[in-house]
Amino acid sequence: MSTILLVEDDVSFSEMLKRFLERHQHSVILSYTLEDAKLKFKDAPFDLVFTDLRLPDGDGIDLLNHIKSKDTSIPVVLMTGYAEVSTAVKAMKQGAFDYISKPFNPEEVLQVVKNALQEHKEEAKPTASTNPAVATPSKSASNVVKGISAASKVLDDHINLVAPTDMSVLIFGESGTGKEVVAKAIHLKSSRKQQPFIAVDCGAIPKEIAASEFFGHKKGSFTGAINDKIGHFEAANHGTLFLDEVGNLTYENQIQLLRALQERRIKPIGSNDEIEVDIRLLTATNEDLLNAVEQGDFREDLYHRLNEFSIKVPNLQERRDDLILYADFFLDNANQQLNKSIIGFSPEVLKIFQNYSWPGNLRELSNVIKRATLLTTGEVIQKEVLPRELSAPTKEGQTHSFSAKTNEKELIVKALHEVNNNKTKAAKLLNFSRKTLYNKLKEYNLE
Repeated sequence: MSTILLVEDDVSFSEMLKRFLERHQHSVILSYTLEDAKLKFKDAPFDLVFTDLRLPDGDGIDLLNHIKSKDTSIPVVLMTGYAEVSTAVKAMKQGAFDYISKPFNPEEVLQVVKNALQEHKEEAKPTASTNPAVATPSKSASNVVKGISAASKVLDDHINLVAPTDMSVLIFGESGTGKEVVAKAIHLKSSRKQQPFIAVDCGAIPKEIAASEFFGHKKGSFTGAINDKIGHFEAANHGTLFLDEVGNLTYENQIQLLRALQERRIKPIGSNDEIEVDIRLLTATNEDLLNAVEQGDFREDLYHRLNEFSIKVPNLQERRDDLILYADFFLDNANQQLNKSIIGFSPEVLKIFQNYSWPGNLRELSNVIKRATLLTTGEVIQKEVLPRELSAPTKEGQTHSFSAKTNEKELIVKALHEVNNNKTKAAKLLNFSRKTLYNKLKEYNLE
């Protein structure tokens, strides 16, 4: 039986939630203040902490930080009646496992408890490191955002699955979704992480000098070769070579690349000596390479050589639950780059961000926030510094949005029908997070 510390100053509500959890085989200890909760946490072991955001002598985030400073493995879930996205972001950044909004859905509470206790069980396993540190689940060691959406979790699973291998990976997705970030994450989780990571934009290489760029050349081997040059393959030796927009390579360059991958040897232009290379190859494209193969523009044998494993990077629409996490991350970056100290976004701006379609994905979001940070003179980014297209969509965009919402509502109804109204299964079927599904049900009045 798990033991839960429930911190809530509303006595009647806390008693009701306590009885509900006890009926589902959990032991619950009640606390009504921040200081009392700290004392109870010190004196007894707990498997999970449920805390209200607003407490008489502080707030739930203060308790979260206190708990994480003592034991990073204890999951903390925040309860709020305000349903503020910015509060959820702050909590997730500081180590909260999840947050739920009042009034609760019983099924949602039980699912959160189940997930949190499972994570606590895994976190409690002995590890090589015993140094306590405050958990920061929103950013990984590589200082990139770790999303909480269903699409991001699938992406992370695929990265973790393929990273320890030496398989070639084809990363595909829309422009601006962060394909190079995914490639770097694979490299940093691989056995080659201490070796070079060489990124090459194939779209920026003129076909006439592609061989020199990839394999290098010797001084005097052609007009303009005034020095020896090390190519990308040799520079990445024992590490990872990432070829972005690989679909832009000419047919001749594709043949040269295929030969190098098959033989694992390269010969710099003007040299008689071959160089053995040991590289892990990652490639990315926003094109349909299979269609290019069918059209005869991309070699089928090279395609299969590159595509031992494929990863789709979701667009920002598919990872809507991560949007404010990314906004907060890009704001931190913009503050550093521009020597500013903006603390956040106004509620109106957050609503605009949530309603906008972001066709340029993460790159567009990053650029919008950097520009807004530059223009902001106060402490909070306001609507006035946003590009006009964000807050004033065209009629065509509005029509598209209405059509998309209608279709989405129908899909949700169909999914619920297929799983006999089991919302957890429906969320998985729809590739939504649990939180997103409950919000959609409220939005479309489907409860």
